[in-house]
Amino acid sequence: MDIFLIVMVLLVLAVVYAGVVIVPQGYNYTVERFGRYTRTLKPGLTIIIPFIDQIGHKVNMMERVLDVPSQEIITKDNAMVKVDGVNFFQVLDAAQSTYEVNYLENAILNLTMTNIRTVMGSMDLDQLLSNRDEINARLLTIVDEATNPWGVKVTRIEIKDIAPPRDLIDSMARQMKAEREKRANILEAEGHRQSEILRAEGEKQGAVLEAEGRKEAAFRDAEARERSAEAEAKATSMVSEAIAQGDVQAINYFVANKYTEALKEMAMSPNQKIMMIPLEASSLIGSISGIGEIAREAFGDKGQGKGSSTSVPKT
Repeated sequence: MDIFLIVMVLLVLAVVYAGVVIVPQGYNYTVERFGRYTRTLKPGLTIIIPFIDQIGHKVNMMERVLDVPSQEIITKDNAMVKVDGVNFFQVLDAAQSTYEVNYLENAILNLTMTNIRTVMGSMDLDQLLSNRDEINARLLTIVDEATNPWGVKVTRIEIKDIAPPRDLIDSMARQMKAEREKRANILEAEGHRQSEILRAEGEKQGAVLEAEGRKEAAFRDAEARERSAEAEAKATSMVSEAIAQGDVQAINYFVANKYTEALKEMAMSPNQKIMMIPLEASSLIGSISGIGEIAREAFGDKGQGKGSSTSVPKT
């Protein structure tokens, strides 16, 4: 009886152990009944029918990383490069990832490598090296769409390294150096051109200012000559009026003034070395004496005017 009881207790414990399933966080378990999928167990404590239901697969539902190994790719312009990358994916449906595809990780890896060759093989080397974001986006779209029936979400695909052959790297370095020298020469030529333009602009402005100065000086000279001509005309008019009134001294003054100016011009001439005094020098002296008489008469009139003004109070 004791043996029977012990056997029954052990049998109950075995049934309980077989019927109680604890699913850890981050995992889903598939349940199979007689080899057929029935349901998926979520994280936590779950009871199944012992010896009838059994755990089929334990599926990791966390995001995982696949390293894409290096492979050689021929680009559109026939350049050979080595490329490697990384793939991030997450299982969304445990049943599909288990029963729709065999060896899920291997399938995703091969699918990624194949599409890397397809996408990058359709691009030139320059596009390959400068458009990594575009390559990553195209790969993500293609691979995610292909793995959707497997219950998998591909979150990211990144190209880690693109390694061209050594001779191609040297050729690219020479090309980059030549391009930089070309840009430097262009900038230097542009600097010389700008300098010449600024210098020409400065000379132009200088010439304009100089012309403006000459114009202003000519205007001032013309104005001075005009005023001198006006004064000369006024003096001539006054002399003419004096002559009309019969004043002979005014004629002497006018002739003496012109005579002395002519002698001054002759004396200041750079080509004149010897000056001959004309026979009419006595006329010049007479004219000067006539000027003196005019001055005496003028001052004499003023003196008489003052004398008459002072004599009135005495009378």
